[in-house]
Amino acid sequence: MKKFLLTLTGVLALSTAYAQTDENMNDTNATTSDYNRWSVEFAGGVNKFQRPVTSGYYTSTPSFYNADFGVRYMFNNKFGLKLDAGYYNFTEKDGSMPFESHYYRADLQAVANLGRIMSFETWTNTFGLLGHAGFGYGQLKAENKDFTDRMFNFMAGVTGQVRLGNRVALTGDFSTVLNARQDKTWDGQSNANVGRGFQGILFQGTLGLAFYLGGAEKHADWFAMDSMLQQKVDELEGRIATIETGLTDSDQDGVPDMFDAEPNSMAGVAVDQKGRTIDRNGNGVADELERYFDTKYGTGSGTTGSGTDVKSLINDGYVNVYFDFNSSTPTTESVAGINFLVKYLTANPSASADVVGYADEIGNSDYNQTLSQKRAENVKQILVDAGISGSRLNIKGNGEDTSVNKSSKGARQIVRRVTFQIK
Repeated sequence: MKKFLLTLTGVLALSTAYAQTDENMNDTNATTSDYNRWSVEFAGGVNKFQRPVTSGYYTSTPSFYNADFGVRYMFNNKFGLKLDAGYYNFTEKDGSMPFESHYYRADLQAVANLGRIMSFETWTNTFGLLGHAGFGYGQLKAENKDFTDRMFNFMAGVTGQVRLGNRVALTGDFSTVLNARQDKTWDGQSNANVGRGFQGILFQGTLGLAFYLGGAEKHADWFAMDSMLQQKVDELEGRIATIETGLTDSDQDGVPDMFDAEPNSMAGVAVDQKGRTIDRNGNGVADELERYFDTKYGTGSGTTGSGTDVKSLINDGYVNVYFDFNSSTPTTESVAGINFLVKYLTANPSASADVVGYADEIGNSDYNQTLSQKRAENVKQILVDAGISGSRLNIKGNGEDTSVNKSSKGARQIVRRVTFQIK
C-alpha cells in the first residue's frame, strides 16, 4: 500500500508543476470554450480505520458510514485541483466495547485524469479514471468525551468514472487517509501513544455522482484532442468525398455534375457552360444532332425545322435503349436514347409514344415475355421521373425478337432493347 501511495503521489506531484505548461500546450489546439472545467461531486460509502485503536474497540469491515463533498477545477483535460470535505462516523461492532466517534476533514488535492493520460478514448468513451492526492486538516471527536483532536492528513486515491451523459458521471472511489499528530485513538477512548509521522490510517470506499458545470458540450474529463482532431478529419474527408462526387461527369459532357444543370445530356453533343444541350430553335433536338441528321439523311420538311424527320428516326428504330443479359436495367451507355425521347416529347406536348420492350431467344419464352415487359416498364419510369406524363406513354412487352441469329452474342445484344413509336 505504501508503494502504491508513493507512486500515486509522485504522479500527482508532477501534475501540479506540469499543469500550467500542459495547459499552454493544449491551448494551441483547443480553446477554453472547447470543454467545461468545473464540477461538483457528492459521494457516500463505507470506511475502516486501521490504527491507532484502543484494545477491545473495533468496527465492522467495512463500517458505515461516511460522506464526501467536493468542488473540482481542471486546468486542462489531464490535470486539475479539487477542494473536498468528508465526514466519517465510527461505531462499535458486535463484541466490541461500545463507542461512537466522528472524524471531519478538508483537503486540497491535485487531480490527474488517468483516463486521458492513458488514452482511454482509443477504446471507450464511457469509462474514465482519475487519480488524486493532497494534504489537509482533520478533527476527531467522540461521544461523551470532552476533546477535539486536531491533526494534519495526507490523502490519496483513485476514482473510477462511468459517463452517464455530458452533464453527469457515476463515480466510485477508493482512498487512503494518513494522519499526522493524531493524539487520540480512532475510537476516542484513549491516547494514541504513536510516534512521529503519519501514523493514523483510514481507508474509505464511496459511490457518488459528479455534476459538470459550464456551457460547452463536454467536460475536460471526457475531452480528447485526438478524438476532436479525428472528428475534424472525418468532416473534411466527408467534404472531399462530396466534392469528388460532385466532380464526377456522369454524362461526359465536360461539365462536372455539381455544376451541371442538365446532368443527363446526350453523349457527344455540344453543351453550354452549365452543361445544357445547345438547342437554339427550341425543338427538343440538339443542334449538333440536327446537323448530323441533315447531312446523313438529306433535307426535307421534317419536325426539326431544318429538314430532319425526327419522328421517323425514332419510329424507324434509330433511337433505342439496350440491356445486359437477363437485366431489366438499361446500360449506362444507352440512357442517351431515353434522353433523346424526353427532349422530343417535351418539345411536342401533343405527342405520345409506345414504349416497346424485347428480349433475346435465350431461355424460357414466358420468362422472356415478362422480362421484355419489365424492361419497358423501367424505361417508362425513367421517362416519368424525367418529367414526361405517364398518360403519354403506353407499355408493350413484345417478348423474344427472333430476327437475329440467336447463337451470336453480338446479335443477341442488339435485340435486348426497348424501342419507341411516336403517335
